[in-house]
Amino acid sequence: MKITRLLLGIFAFGLALSACQPVTNLGAPDPSPAPTAEPLPSKTTSTIITKSFVGEKPPSGAEQEFKTDFSIHSISYKEVLSGGPPKDGIPSIDHPEFINIQSADAWLKPVEPVIQVVINQEAKAYPLQILIWHEIVNDTIGGIPVIVTFCPLCNTAIVFERKVNDKILDFGTTGRLRFSNLIMYDRQTETWWQQAEGKGIVGTLTGTQLTFVPAAIVSWDEFKQANPAGLVLSRNTGFTRSYGQNPYVGYDNVNQPPFLYTGPKTPDQLPAVARVLTIDLDNDAVAYPYEDLKKANVVNDVVGNEKIVIFWSPGTASALDAQTIAEGKDVGTAAAYRRELNGMTLTFKFDGQ
Repeated sequence: MKITRLLLGIFAFGLALSACQPVTNLGAPDPSPAPTAEPLPSKTTSTIITKSFVGEKPPSGAEQEFKTDFSIHSISYKEVLSGGPPKDGIPSIDHPEFINIQSADAWLKPVEPVIQVVINQEAKAYPLQILIWHEIVNDTIGGIPVIVTFCPLCNTAIVFERKVNDKILDFGTTGRLRFSNLIMYDRQTETWWQQAEGKGIVGTLTGTQLTFVPAAIVSWDEFKQANPAGLVLSRNTGFTRSYGQNPYVGYDNVNQPPFLYTGPKTPDQLPAVARVLTIDLDNDAVAYPYEDLKKANVVNDVVGNEKIVIFWSPGTASALDAQTIAEGKDVGTAAAYRRELNGMTLTFKFDGQ
């Protein structure tokens, strides 16, 4: 069947609103026993670049809340909006506790979405029923300090290394948004970071690129079958929240406009909040709509001279649909891999099973 292949512009945030699994998830381990093709690489730290917007004042109240050097910024402050809560009003999880599969089974339903991260053979699951209330977890996996992030307004789950210039950073929420996407800050320099791309946008580390870590949104059932010895983020977070409930009911309704979005118009080939998997390699950016992926199940393609394959499977609930996350509509999950293995280019087909 024909797959809609949308070429994306250089400006990244046209796709952030519709990306359920953005570029950072493409190297994620496939939760099913699919062929072991090599995962696509994560991005690496880039050279710091700064840019000034002469005469612009920082967002209202920011100078009272932050010690950030607001004279350094790579974005226009006119693009920054208040999301409602103040700095750390949505509290990050800084001392996460973990439980085993059997303990988590008591409160996680098979179709519930979790963020799967595997580093150095250590597998962890971060249930969206928790992340939807906290958005950030500062953690260490397989000896690597990481930040696990989820922006409900964009439905983007992205993981980064949090070591920058030999210093380990820890992150919190600014209470601000840019193009409806979470703006984070690190507590060491109070630089502001855009969640969708992991890049410093305000402060001393402006232009610095965090290193992406492969991650994927998968169902709880897929995670525990693939990682029987895996660990799961505990609901013992130190905060009282209605874990399992969705405070953003209907936010992924494809027929409604993005919430608090002010910015460039999104391409009109798809609704602005449509789910897509995006691949960005060697300045070639492509979006694959979930509506097409779920019809094909397997897509072989070439992006940025890389031969890739995308697998889609059903059985993962939307975290942003129903009042109870476990009752959300089935939106499935998708992940991309290189399809070159041991010097051979593999071509995959869906066997209908």
